[in-house]
Amino acid sequence: MKSATGAAEAPRRRSVTGTRRTVAALFLLPALVLLGALVVYPIGYSVVRSFYDQSGDGFAGVDNYRALFTDDGIRTALKNNVIWVVFAPTVATALGLIFAVLTERVRWGTAFKLVVFMPMAISMLAAGIIFRLVYDQDPDKGVANAVWVGVHDTFAESSAFPKAHPGRKSPLVAEDGGFVTSATVRAGDPVALPLVGVAPDQLPDGARKAVAARAEPGKVTGTTWQDFTRGKGVGTLGAPDPDELGYAGMRIEAVEDGKVVASTRAAADGTFTLPASADGARLRLPASNFTEPYNGLDWLGPSLVTPAIIGSYIWMWAGFAMVLIAAGLAGMPRELLEAARVDGANEWQVFRRVTVPLLAPVLAVVAVTLMINVLKVFDLVFIIAPGSSQDDANVLALELYRKGFAEDQPGVASAIAVFLLLLVIPVMWFNVRRLRREVRR
Repeated sequence: MKSATGAAEAPRRRSVTGTRRTVAALFLLPALVLLGALVVYPIGYSVVRSFYDQSGDGFAGVDNYRALFTDDGIRTALKNNVIWVVFAPTVATALGLIFAVLTERVRWGTAFKLVVFMPMAISMLAAGIIFRLVYDQDPDKGVANAVWVGVHDTFAESSAFPKAHPGRKSPLVAEDGGFVTSATVRAGDPVALPLVGVAPDQLPDGARKAVAARAEPGKVTGTTWQDFTRGKGVGTLGAPDPDELGYAGMRIEAVEDGKVVASTRAAADGTFTLPASADGARLRLPASNFTEPYNGLDWLGPSLVTPAIIGSYIWMWAGFAMVLIAAGLAGMPRELLEAARVDGANEWQVFRRVTVPLLAPVLAVVAVTLMINVLKVFDLVFIIAPGSSQDDANVLALELYRKGFAEDQPGVASAIAVFLLLLVIPVMWFNVRRLRREVRR
């Protein structure tokens, strides 16, 4: 068709999908506005703000970026971020791979995967509160120390009398963390070794009412007990009373010239008997009777706080890795695995030489995704680490928050934000490139 002037009308330009470009632009406009307002503008503002001082009026140049490598707090955060990036994605991916492979052939594999994946439904805030309790120092509250102390006490005996000490009428005196009689003992002459300081509910379960030891010819006998009766003016010091309990299991040694010539343990009623070799020796209650009970590890202390928090992160994200790897495992050609078994490969060789290489693209995607995630970790560190060790558990995202709000240094906080963005971009680029490569195959 020609116009009145005779010139041919130019065809209206359309997009590849056949839609007019103007209409396509109108549909994209709301998304572009949101993208610019929520992503582009904050990034641009952070970049600009990172070059200004605390007030925002004076140009600081690269001083804020120089602080990234001179400030002690930021340097600690950088070191911890390296630890996070190296260990958290690696361990979570490895566990996800193990769970996915081992549960593939069992009937209850689906139920197991559901249980492992369930922590993903919990927010970082809730997970932080849970693990703050798990890592509590008190074994009666913290699950981690309850298990650790239980295992330790299985192989190492703990003391039942950590607070015990001699009373007013006791023949014992302090020596090398324990107590020893001030005078030597004689066979046939019962010895009283009264102590105080142990709460009744802390005495061994097998403790019975203390009784005075009987004299035995040629042997040294005696009693060690809790020389305390509740009630003012009740009881006799230096002698067992009806309501007083013996120190069941207390170790007693006979020492002569610095050498132990005999030893025994007190019975449930506190009585003990030593052979004739103890005649003329001094009796000693060694320090092992009075050592403080093992209280577990200080999980949230300066040395263990970062590994402890990484453990809570792995608890949450191992399920995510397992689900993605299991999906990749489901699409793997089974004939390759069977061919390897027919050729004589055992299960370990099949796993190492066939399964893992075929899953390499999936493993890379999972590991890179977790790397991006751990670079931004904030919630777990902020909640789990107590104030006394938060500096030791510091990461870049937490330091950004502290600089921006607690220390009122928005310029340094913006520099940290830009630095985090620069760290994430190469990892994201690698992930996108790998995904595109997989699409082309």
